[in-house]
Amino acid sequence: MDDKEIEAIKLHVAGATVRHTAPFDDLKPFKNDFELTQDFIDKWVIPFYMNIGQSDNEWINKLTSVKKEITTDIIEKNLGDFNWRTRQTGAFFSAITNQTQFVDIIGTHLLKSEVCYAGGVYCKVFASFNLPKCVDYLNLYLDYYLTKPDLWFDQRDAMEAILYLDKINSTNHFDRHINNWAEFIKNKPYWDKEIKTDNLEKQLTVIETVRQYAC
Repeated sequence: MDDKEIEAIKLHVAGATVRHTAPFDDLKPFKNDFELTQDFIDKWVIPFYMNIGQSDNEWINKLTSVKKEITTDIIEKNLGDFNWRTRQTGAFFSAITNQTQFVDIIGTHLLKSEVCYAGGVYCKVFASFNLPKCVDYLNLYLDYYLTKPDLWFDQRDAMEAILYLDKINSTNHFDRHINNWAEFIKNKPYWDKEIKTDNLEKQLTVIETVRQYAC
């Protein structure tokens, strides 16, 4: 196995399962210039990444118990690692600690869509922050990725986030994308056409509960 093949395997494991060219090459993603230690991964990635999306009390209690230890450095290290597990964990940590200074890093990651799975968490985080810039990133994402029906990425998550933000902000961004959404799912017979926010709102309740917890 040559170096090129080894690198391809590494990218696949990290979550770069679909290689694509998007019109966001001018955006420079935030990336670490070092490898995370196994100790860091064992403490700040493995116990969390598979549970993002849970809403039970055990999960909430786990998050509140470690919230005071989640520093800006921990979030940066996670977001800067080229791996879906670390990136989604870093984004989620930024949400529960309400550190909105990471919006541009997360937005760039969303637009470039370099790794799988993480995008849905980015959309959830943007819905929790509810900043104009978050809406801008979601609109940019949908403007492009809804026109790419062969890229089965995080379009539904972004549509859910936009719909939710419309509901609480009395805006109407969702209608801007509804026709493209209908075209996008034509080759996806098992996708539900209707966009609902029930599950998203349940996840946002978790984030808000942990965010309001006094350390």
